[in-house]
Amino acid sequence: MAKVQVNNVVVLDNPSPFFNPFQFEITFECIDDLPDDLEWKIIYVGSAETEEYDQVLDSVLVGPVPPGRHMFVFQADPPDTSKIPPQDAIGVTVVLLTCSYHGQEFIRVGYYVNNEYSDPELRENPPSVPQFDKLQRNILANHPRVTRFRIDWDNSEDQENKPPQDTQQPQEVTTTGFGPPPAIGQSMKPFPGCEMSNGASSSNPSALLSTDSNSGMEVQ
Repeated sequence: MAKVQVNNVVVLDNPSPFFNPFQFEITFECIDDLPDDLEWKIIYVGSAETEEYDQVLDSVLVGPVPPGRHMFVFQADPPDTSKIPPQDAIGVTVVLLTCSYHGQEFIRVGYYVNNEYSDPELRENPPSVPQFDKLQRNILANHPRVTRFRIDWDNSEDQENKPPQDTQQPQEVTTTGFGPPPAIGQSMKPFPGCEMSNGASSSNPSALLSTDSNSGMEVQ
């Protein structure tokens, strides 16, 4: 059983200009004491064709985490436009919010993002070179795709996601929203082309943390 359940994610400042920071208010519940950090990441998918253009916008370490319900705001700068293929700058892409423990990703929340010009004339006659300062970003906040992975919560060694020991349980389940996962065979497919890039670097996070316990849980 997962020791962390994400109860809700609220997308803040949405819609907004393209160069505004991404902001997510995350509420999660921990059912057991976690002595080590949870690692949260925001990943921008630059192209649906390949993960080569995925960008880790930011990462934050939260921990140690005591039992109870916790909330924090995770903020990240917009993507580096020089790393976005021009043909993929306008239209629909994806932003991912992930969380890992001991190097094992156990949840991925995906949102479709629509980037378009706010000026009707530019929408009708888009320039050949994208003008990012004139784009508006609209995250489809009401339709998250939530994928949960089974991990070994008690193993303290860094490791990749590994297949479950119990073959009667699925390794991953994707749902729309944050309710209970569906029965086996009723899960939805994850976003296409949304794998995490390996070896991507992350910058210092900007996050505010509030918790319902005086535990010394920190955002680093």
